[in-house]
Amino acid sequence: MSDTPLPSFSPQDALVALMVAESASDENITNSELMSITRIVNHMPIFAGYDADRLKMVSQVVFDLFSEEEGLDALFGIIRESLPEILYETAYAMACDVAAADGRLHQGELEFMAEIRYELNIDRLHGAAIERGARARHMQLPS
Repeated sequence: MSDTPLPSFSPQDALVALMVAESASDENITNSELMSITRIVNHMPIFAGYDADRLKMVSQVVFDLFSEEEGLDALFGIIRESLPEILYETAYAMACDVAAADGRLHQGELEFMAEIRYELNIDRLHGAAIERGARARHMQLPS
């Protein structure tokens, strides 16, 4: 790990970081995922008053951590330190919405979702309900 001190994140920054990390987890950030993150930040009450200009800085921190050997552990450390436990399920729900945004779940995304559930101690049944809700919100009409 580099000697650069880790930034101090607000709870909203931690939510953004988790969404960006979910999007990047399959090494392919899609426009749908980026639009989903933007829509969540612009419309969810938890982001009222959030400076959207911080998105770029938070995203860069996530990308920098992903390039380091112990970066994922550091990312989850920042998230747990910055985010009140009562918002862990909210964070998981937002990450699920980002993952479902492009209509496809790749292996890297599924593995990262499992890691989020583990790191944030999301109950298996609650996690399944959150995932089902995200799937329902992102359904498309058959072609």
